[in-house]
Amino acid sequence: MPIDHHRLQTLTALARKVLWLSSWTIHNANHIRPNTDGLKVGGHQASSASLATIMSALYFAVLKPEDRVAVKPHASPVFHAIQYLFGNQTREKLENFRGFKGAQSYPSRTKDIDDVDFSTGSVGLGVAQTLFSSLVQDYVSAHGWMKDRREGRMIALVGDAEMDEGNIFEALLEGWKHGLRNTWWIVDYNRQSLDAVVREGLWEKFESMFSNFGWDVVIVKYGRLMQTAFAEPGGAALKTWIDNCPNQIYSALCFQGGAAFRKRLNDEIGDQGPVSRLIEARSDEELLALMSNLGGHDMASMVEAFEAIDHDRPVCFIAYTIKGVGLPFQGHKDNHAGLMTPTQMETWRAAQNIRPGHEWDRYEGLTQEALMLDAFLKDVPFVQQGTRRLGADVIEVPGHLSFKPSPEMSTQQGFGLVLHELARGDTELASRIVTASPDVTVSTNLGAWVNRRGLFARAEKADHFRSEKIPSTFNWDFSPKGQHLELGIAEANLFILMSALGLSSSINGVRLLPVATLYDPFIERGLDQLNYACYQDARFMVAATPSGITLAPEGGAHQSIATPLIGMAQDGLASFEPAFVDELAVIMGWGFQHMQRDAGTDDSGQRAGGSVYLRLSTRTIEQPQRMMTPELQQGITDGAYWLRKPGANCDLVIAYTGTLAPEAIEATGLLGDSHRDIGLLAITSADRLHAGWTSARKIRRDSRNPQHLSHIEKLLQPLPRDCDIVTVLDGHPATLGWIGSVCGHRMEALGVEQFGQTGTIGDLYRHHGIDANAIVDAAEKLSGVPVLHRKMAV
Repeated sequence: MPIDHHRLQTLTALARKVLWLSSWTIHNANHIRPNTDGLKVGGHQASSASLATIMSALYFAVLKPEDRVAVKPHASPVFHAIQYLFGNQTREKLENFRGFKGAQSYPSRTKDIDDVDFSTGSVGLGVAQTLFSSLVQDYVSAHGWMKDRREGRMIALVGDAEMDEGNIFEALLEGWKHGLRNTWWIVDYNRQSLDAVVREGLWEKFESMFSNFGWDVVIVKYGRLMQTAFAEPGGAALKTWIDNCPNQIYSALCFQGGAAFRKRLNDEIGDQGPVSRLIEARSDEELLALMSNLGGHDMASMVEAFEAIDHDRPVCFIAYTIKGVGLPFQGHKDNHAGLMTPTQMETWRAAQNIRPGHEWDRYEGLTQEALMLDAFLKDVPFVQQGTRRLGADVIEVPGHLSFKPSPEMSTQQGFGLVLHELARGDTELASRIVTASPDVTVSTNLGAWVNRRGLFARAEKADHFRSEKIPSTFNWDFSPKGQHLELGIAEANLFILMSALGLSSSINGVRLLPVATLYDPFIERGLDQLNYACYQDARFMVAATPSGITLAPEGGAHQSIATPLIGMAQDGLASFEPAFVDELAVIMGWGFQHMQRDAGTDDSGQRAGGSVYLRLSTRTIEQPQRMMTPELQQGITDGAYWLRKPGANCDLVIAYTGTLAPEAIEATGLLGDSHRDIGLLAITSADRLHAGWTSARKIRRDSRNPQHLSHIEKLLQPLPRDCDIVTVLDGHPATLGWIGSVCGHRMEALGVEQFGQTGTIGDLYRHHGIDANAIVDAAEKLSGVPVLHRKMAV
């Protein structure tokens, strides 16, 4: 349906204002308030220009309050300008764009004030996030939790060069498997990447690819000026020339201007009567306006394309644009680094009717009355419900998560047992847990949970092995009430799904408690996506198993080394590596609470809430028979406790993490005759210990509490100054190598620094120097005291 003339005029004027504000924001950051480090933000100026019309059409005409948008990273100034016109962004933050506490260079949920739906910046991740957020919305709706809320569209603004990112294609496949709905991807087809012009015919590949995955494809190539010209005598020849013009030539001509277009058209089309008259009837300025009137810059074309969609199938819009349109460097292949000079900006200011000193005025340069524009913006559908960031109630977590104990177990087995006990009950906690795994559900001990809770799909799908009466341990039925999402082998998809599930309370107003399982070494495959999820403050639990060289028969390709350091270094992620299942049950209970806590810091200066990473093992070890006291629980979640408390004359402490507990315990026994007093420190979270220590030092430096001590300081301060410490774990030794610095003790850090290989656990522990004898040798070298006993070689 054609757009109303008055509405079109208003939308076009607002888009023009958005282009000015976004360009002025960048100019201000570079020329008026320049960065002292000389960093330029030219890419934003060109990319923002190409999306000003598309985004204005979306926000001022098409979006509903329930819709969510991932904004192309370099279009951040356009987003902030739009929110500024709505009153959701401040002039102060725009003037401080890319400055400390200013509007962010890439939209950020956690650092911007203008209600960003999805953080973007790492290329392609925001795009894939919208796909998985749509699947999460389906999950919430199928479980009956949407109440009276309407389903929204999950929309991504994508650069054509951004489509090179592999995680986008992985996501497309997963969306097809799960019957994706309510998703729009709008490709800013400006035919330029950061360094060059894209290949010819790329749009055809996009069209074919999206169609193959079940998407509708809408190509918005020609604006109203072009369509009018095509209807004139000779218009068909002009359209044919435009369609056949190579990308590089078209971009270059847009930069050179109307005279260059005229010469090229005359040279290549020749004197053909009607088309020549069509060209000559326009001045150079008018000809450039015609030839640059691609669909992505034409408000009527974009609004009509968007409003024509009346279904929930996924849609890919390919909107033709010119990078930097309307600016002096439009179309130039170097415009990613291009910035308007002060002289160019002054010329453009005059052309936009912007008075000096009024650059930030909301309606400066527009001919429409301010009251009319205020009324129009107030009635925009997008803003009718105010802030769209929702909240959800906290789900109660029992004080103790139970499991069926065995004398010997692995932590991976224990993880499955804890979830199985939850699955057996009908608690609110169990109903809000949603699990996912990249084709390793069974091998990461989720089978019992899935058997009871089922797999999720929008339509029922029976397990045909059961219907054919073929014996199987696992029930693989799909239904809308299932609580497990089975993914293909793509860890990137797993972590973006965790990000989407972990933001459900904010996006859908429904709290979910996502739990992901994967092989520990494969965390590194999805590390960018994991970081992205944490940057958005999404909340989830990751159980990564099996870990380390303890997976001895599998060889180095399946053995992790650096993952404990990743767990420590990743902001927003509390990392644990328990040795025993009773520890794991405590940590999981704490984790479900931690996932629901508000952002900020607790009394110790650490993050009050966040996501949780459990580094687990398949190694079966003897389980302790003990009471889980409140003091022990606190030590486990704070990161460490004394398994064997040292006395006043302690001269040696062995500190271990995770599955090395048996070796540490055995070494303590072997050292008993040589050392008068040995402490055995069980470290459940090097991450929590280190974070607490660094926070405590900051608190003391800031003089907020000069007496404040962290948990590790309280544990180690009573030790004599000449006490030695040996640390050991199945991972990089640097994970615990800092502990000697806490109170100045001599120490030796044992761990794994090289790729593993196949063999028995004993073989590999000896080879890497983390077995009981290696611990004994380290203690002997530190103290100089000869050791009487060592473990006999088997």
